[in-house]
Amino acid sequence: MGVSLGREGAPKQAGAVFGNLFSTGAGLSDEQRRLLVACGAGAGMSAAYGVPLGGALFSLEVLRGVLSLRLVLPALLASTIAALVAWIVVPNGPIYVFPAYETSASVMVWTLLLGPITGLVSVGYVRAVAWADRHKPQGWERVVAPLIVMGVIGAVSFWFPQILGNGQEVSESAFKGGVGPRLLLCILVLKPLATVMSIRSGAPGGLFTPSLTLGAMFGGILGYGWSLLWPGAPLGLYSVLGAAAMLAATTQGPISTVVLMFELTGHNRSFVAPMLIGVTTATLFARLIEPRSIYDAKLNDKQLAARIAARAPSSD
Repeated sequence: MGVSLGREGAPKQAGAVFGNLFSTGAGLSDEQRRLLVACGAGAGMSAAYGVPLGGALFSLEVLRGVLSLRLVLPALLASTIAALVAWIVVPNGPIYVFPAYETSASVMVWTLLLGPITGLVSVGYVRAVAWADRHKPQGWERVVAPLIVMGVIGAVSFWFPQILGNGQEVSESAFKGGVGPRLLLCILVLKPLATVMSIRSGAPGGLFTPSLTLGAMFGGILGYGWSLLWPGAPLGLYSVLGAAAMLAATTQGPISTVVLMFELTGHNRSFVAPMLIGVTTATLFARLIEPRSIYDAKLNDKQLAARIAARAPSSD
C-alpha cells in the first residue's frame, strides 16, 4: 500500500515460524532448531525474490552466522523448494534489468574510495533502524502513529513518488543511469527517512530492498561527482556497485550479497572485480564500528552477545 519497506518481511517471518513449529513437533535440539528457523527465513527470502542460492547463503551467513558445509544442504534444499513453488505464480527472471557494464581503471579506483565511505554510512543507517525499532508505539499510539507517518509519506510522494514502496523501480532506473543527480540526492535523503519512520510507526516489513535502494542512490550521487573528475564510466554502474556495497555492509553478509546481486540482476562477471572490492571494504569498515546488522538492530549488547554465542556450533 506504499509503505517504505521491503516485501520479504512477511515471507521471511512466516518461514522462521514454520521452522520453529516443525522443530517443536519433531523434538529437535536447540542447534537444529536454530538451523531450521534460519532455513525457513532464507526460504522466505528466496520465494520473495526468486533467489534460491542467495536465499540459502543469506540464511546461513546473515541469519545463522555460520557458513559450514554441514549446514549447506538443508539451506539449499529449503530455498530451492521455496523458489520453485513461488515461480509457479511469480516471474522467473532477473528483478533488475540493465545493460552489462565493463569495468575500467576509473571504476576500480572509485570503488576503493566507495567501500570505506559506504561502511560508515551503513553504520548510521543501522543505528537509525535500531532507534526506530526500540521506539515503536505502544498502546493507543499503535493506531495513531501509522496514520500520521503514512499520511506524511503520502503527502511527500506527490512530489517524490519514488519514496513509496520498497524502492525497486527507482533503483532499476538508477542502474540504467536514468536518474539525475538532483533526484538521486533527494531520494538519498527521503527514502531512508521514510523507511526509518515507517519502522518507528510500527508498520511491519522488510529492510532488504530499502537498503539496496539507499546504496543505489548513494553510489549514484558519488558516481556523478567522480565522473566530473574522471569521466568515461557508465553512470549506472556506480549505482550498481553502491547498492552491493551498502547491502553487504548493512546485512554484514558479503558472500550472500555478491550471490544475491548476481541472481537479482542476471549479471555474473562484467563488474565482479569492483563489486568484490566494494563489498569487502564496506563490510569491514562497518564491522569495525558496529557489530550489528539491520537484522540485529533491535538487540541490546547483552542480547547481541547471546545471539553470537547461540550462532556458534555446539561441541557435541
